[in-house]
Amino acid sequence: MSKITRYHAKYYAALLTQQQANGDLNSLSQSLLSSTVDINPHQIDAALFAFSSPLSKGVVLADEVGLGKTIEAGLVICQYWATGKRKILIVCPASLRKQWEAELLDKFGIPSEILDTKNYNTYQREGKNPLSPKRAIICSYNFVAKQKEHILLHAFDLAVIDEAHKMRNVYRSSARTSAEVRDALTGVRKLLLTATPFQNSLMELYGLTSIIDDRLFGSEKSFRKQYGKGENLKELRQRIQKLYTRTLRRDVREYINYTNRLPLTQKFKATDEEQTLYQEISDFLRRTDIYSVPAAQRKLTTMIVRKILASSTYALIFTLEHIKERLERMLKNEKQERFDVDDLVEDDEDWSLEEYDELPEDEDEFFDAEEIDIPRLKVEIATISGFIEKAKSIKTESKAKALTKALEEAFKKLAEQGAERKALIFTESTRTQTFLKEYLEAHGYAGRIVLFNGKASEPQTNEIYKKWCLEHPDKVSGIKAADRRAAAVDYFQHEADIMIATEAAAEGLNLQFCSLVINYDLPWNPQRIEQRIGRCHRYGQKYDVVVVNFLNMRNYADVRVFNLLSTKFKLFDDVFGASDEVLGQADTLDIESRIWEIYQQCRSEEEINQAFEQLQNEMQEQIDERMTEVRSQVLENFDINVQEHLRMTKDTTGTFLNRYEHIFWELTKYMLSKEAVFNDEQHTFVLRTSVAGQRTGKYAMLKNTEDAIPYRLSCPLAQHVINSALSLSLSNNAEIIFDQQALPMNANLPDYLNGSDGYLVLASLGVSALSDEQYLLFNAFQNDGKQLSQEDCEKLFLNGGSEAQSDTIADDIRQRLQGDVAQHSTAKLKEIDARNLKFIQQEESRIYAWEHDVIDGIEDEITTLKKNILVAERDARNAQSVAEKLELEKKVEDMKRKRRRLRNELEDREEEVSQQRKRMITELEQRMVKATETQNLFVIKFKVK
Repeated sequence: MSKITRYHAKYYAALLTQQQANGDLNSLSQSLLSSTVDINPHQIDAALFAFSSPLSKGVVLADEVGLGKTIEAGLVICQYWATGKRKILIVCPASLRKQWEAELLDKFGIPSEILDTKNYNTYQREGKNPLSPKRAIICSYNFVAKQKEHILLHAFDLAVIDEAHKMRNVYRSSARTSAEVRDALTGVRKLLLTATPFQNSLMELYGLTSIIDDRLFGSEKSFRKQYGKGENLKELRQRIQKLYTRTLRRDVREYINYTNRLPLTQKFKATDEEQTLYQEISDFLRRTDIYSVPAAQRKLTTMIVRKILASSTYALIFTLEHIKERLERMLKNEKQERFDVDDLVEDDEDWSLEEYDELPEDEDEFFDAEEIDIPRLKVEIATISGFIEKAKSIKTESKAKALTKALEEAFKKLAEQGAERKALIFTESTRTQTFLKEYLEAHGYAGRIVLFNGKASEPQTNEIYKKWCLEHPDKVSGIKAADRRAAAVDYFQHEADIMIATEAAAEGLNLQFCSLVINYDLPWNPQRIEQRIGRCHRYGQKYDVVVVNFLNMRNYADVRVFNLLSTKFKLFDDVFGASDEVLGQADTLDIESRIWEIYQQCRSEEEINQAFEQLQNEMQEQIDERMTEVRSQVLENFDINVQEHLRMTKDTTGTFLNRYEHIFWELTKYMLSKEAVFNDEQHTFVLRTSVAGQRTGKYAMLKNTEDAIPYRLSCPLAQHVINSALSLSLSNNAEIIFDQQALPMNANLPDYLNGSDGYLVLASLGVSALSDEQYLLFNAFQNDGKQLSQEDCEKLFLNGGSEAQSDTIADDIRQRLQGDVAQHSTAKLKEIDARNLKFIQQEESRIYAWEHDVIDGIEDEITTLKKNILVAERDARNAQSVAEKLELEKKVEDMKRKRRRLRNELEDREEEVSQQRKRMITELEQRMVKATETQNLFVIKFKVK
């Protein structure tokens, strides 16, 4: 039974939905109550940083690898979503799209959709808006660049750019895709995520900063002159401190306990038959005159076929048969056949290659225009047929045999540390997945395996899903994709020993109950390996994580790739895995493409060795210790009390959440008292009657969702509860009797409130200035005349109470309360004005600094010209011939003309920049003008028991 009144309910609902822009925890209340993941103090700090100024054009969250920048961004996205700003775009590498989709839904309850060229065009053909704000949009860099004009017109509320260091060279003319992404997001507030804002040069910091604010610094030249040599770093740090925030792993070890990674390398030797097949297909892929691989898509196609070749013979046979079928159709029709690389892979095989988004949209570009050479085509079909026959003749794969041995040894390691007997096996191919399940079931693991690949047609997955729905009706969300994931994870945790997963399907899963990761196929991209291991080696993991990799000792290129990933990137045996620096190198050098080139071009061990040595030397050159020191000076927090600050954030957040969770829970109990049965101890309730179209069943608040539907502030049921409470009809003459024993929340009322009585008004103050804000203002006094503070009144309403009919509240009391409301509103407006003035002053300082950068840049150019003119004039006087003298004098005149032009330009530019500065400041001042609205929510008489 609820122990609050309708006045409590209305106040609680208003409190849970109020918008504030003061950069404290109140500005994150909606997202904190909509998240189902443990939030760490540094993540709250980062999210608050993103809301620190209403004039901000965006920020860069630059925490070190492994500290959860996605969670930080999720908190910001969730707050935008909760306040009705739902035009949200996430831009990320193709390999991260599904992870973003899963994490937004699982951790924050935000629906999203991955947009690519195919479904975008489908929406347009159907007359639908592909960028509808009904869900967050997730897409790749290349897609945004392609659809630049449409995205620009849509005017998103927020754009999150993950792996933003990919754009740090945007200032270069060669970085066309980055420039197009930047231009597509003009005027959109941005959140950039990267652990390495700059790697090799401070100019990369200039590039990244310009994506958020192209008027923080002047021209590229002026920035290079001021900071390019590593000078004036203190000034640079001061100029970017409102844009960048960075937490280091050493600062958070107090409350994030990371376990170790234990590497286990399972070596094996391919059979002669396997080695011969590999060599023949490898040589075939190197040819440039084959119909199997169209020239327009050679890199992408050969990369995928090579990865399938390394995955399993079982998967290879399908791919070869598909290629053969296409060639036979070409032979039959005597014309080129459209080639679609998607036909080589199954639906959930996301080989995570950026080139997918670069495929041509013009059908004619999918195949080469040359006429078919029939005899050559017949020979090629025969070659492919030969490969298929040789592949089918291989009955037992040596790597599969090695897997059983690796499982046995790895399970022993788990037993030694007391970890559960669970193994997560990754493969990029769903066909290899099927093969491994059949193979392991025939070798002692029957009934102990679950496949996880996202396929709706998978019989075992369907059976598990149906059983899970029957056994856990309270947990069914109604979103099939999410429920299938939940069912598979539940089965893996409670029934199976082994989950064989495709990388794409497993993205976003939290499998910290499993301590064994097996890379049956090893990606060439270290970031993807980190993501795989991160499914198990993450916050909440209790045991050291065993990481198994396979190494074919007869393939020297494989050996060198493994050595590169394990020794240079330290992926498998470090507590934190790959560092920022080495992951930054992988991006800078495009490691995946470089490895593909080696496989394509190098045959002998000597060639392979030489190519990898060159790659490693280039990586070593990228490790610039001086730049590491510069990065530290510019970005890192030098506050010696940073850990103490994080401890305080943790404590403050705990107190804040206790209060807001209490309010959310009591409000729900009051509004659903007739429709649901509540369990206060577990914070769960069973909805017996459908409300607002929401399904009945067991609901659980926040993180207690093991066997129930998540109940969070952003869900439709909670929104119905809040909206209904805001619409409650209240009496003008009510008395609330507050009972300090009615609720478990210890509000610690001061002694002077015990047994007191008086009058109270709650008013809502809406302010529209730099941003839209809402404040709930209490005013109250006791019958002895003592004025109560805002905090006193807030504490009163944390206690339960009952409602009694009161005599009519006298007009003089109402007038006094109304006068107090006016004074309180005035004081709050002064407070807002003082805060906004600081924001304006910060912006003015930024504008003045930008103005100086622009003018100084032109003046520097004039000074350089003046020096060059003096040198040229001296040389002309000392010329050894008439011809030389004439040439030098002509050069002097050209430079003087340019100097005159620059002087004129300087005057024009000074005036132009001055006008721009005045215009920008005028715009800011106009936003300072406040539109305010004050509304009384209720006036009551009160008594405290």
